[in-house]
Amino acid sequence: MVLPVKRWFGVAFLASAIAISQEAASAADAWKIIKVRGSDYLSVENVSQFYGLPAGIAASAEKVEFDSAKNPLEFVSGSREVMINGARSWLCFPVIEQDGKYLVSRTDVAKTIEPLVRPHRVQNVGKVQTVVLDPGHGGYDRGQVSRYGYEKDFALDVARKLRPLLQAKGLRVIMTREGDYFVPLEVRAQIANAARDSIFVSIHFNATNDDPNATGFEIFSFTPRGAPSTSDGAVAPSALSTQPGSTVDAQSMALSTCIYHSLLGHLPEFDRGIKRARFAVLRLTKVPAVLIEGGFLTEKGECKLIAQKDWRARLAHAIGVGIESYRALGIKKQPPLLVADYRKQIKSSPTDFAVPDAELKEADTSLMELVGKSKFLPPPQTSTPRASLESAPIVP
Repeated sequence: MVLPVKRWFGVAFLASAIAISQEAASAADAWKIIKVRGSDYLSVENVSQFYGLPAGIAASAEKVEFDSAKNPLEFVSGSREVMINGARSWLCFPVIEQDGKYLVSRTDVAKTIEPLVRPHRVQNVGKVQTVVLDPGHGGYDRGQVSRYGYEKDFALDVARKLRPLLQAKGLRVIMTREGDYFVPLEVRAQIANAARDSIFVSIHFNATNDDPNATGFEIFSFTPRGAPSTSDGAVAPSALSTQPGSTVDAQSMALSTCIYHSLLGHLPEFDRGIKRARFAVLRLTKVPAVLIEGGFLTEKGECKLIAQKDWRARLAHAIGVGIESYRALGIKKQPPLLVADYRKQIKSSPTDFAVPDAELKEADTSLMELVGKSKFLPPPQTSTPRASLESAPIVP
């Protein structure tokens, strides 16, 4: 039986002078590495002291929600689940306990906690002139299906509603598809890689055969080299070492946190977390990239919401605010707004907004020139299963 006991590491917020002196200290002084079976770990207390943020540990059987989180950092013993500044996130490796101390992997401190706690400190963060919007699926690939329609159509509509919002902010917007046709996964990545100072935002909706009551948002960026994806179970370390990493991993995580806090702050959906995956569109892009799952088409209440035009406009608005928040990181060099900040804003001054509907167009001729018209032709009809989001092979 697991007792619902919490061990709290209360740490007072640091004064400005102390914070400045901490930043000047060397990593050797700030971090105390603990070796566990050949891997580097850091204590939760050490992490808390470094960032000047109170941290808590929940028992392994306990669920931490936004409203119950008492500290900016809330870890769960024996789990990869963590609450960071009010949003659920997933570590690469579970928190472990040794000699009375709770330990977090060094990989997670560098690859997960740092870009989520201090996204404004990430190198080259917010450097964006072009947003590549990627409505998932299309054409013969309908994606997930609900009683109200197809994922491919809902994703395209959200992207069409989001485009003018971003253009109004002075951003260039490229759509990987303008209408109901299929674009190969590698082509979607090529479009993003060819654009100047771009970010890639793939829009999808979720489904599950395991839990008809599953709801909520989740957002993915690419899995770091040597780490398992969030959905991976027991994976041999030798297999993980052969997987590729990304040179823009930190920027992608910063983009994830900006968009995700805006989603949760604007729309009262369940928080499924900031996650990692090796989806082909994330692996093949060389620019900061995220994949958004905007709710479940297999849940009767949420699929009805997704089918509503006004709700999709709100979703587009929330994504747009998050993208603008990411761009501001490079300009203001300050932390972005968090879930609680957005909810306070909305509660104090609710706003109405209108998003113009654009007409569907055929494939953008400029994209055809970029990747070749043949890429947009429908595949021959065969008996083989059609491509999925992770269909492209993962190579070192």
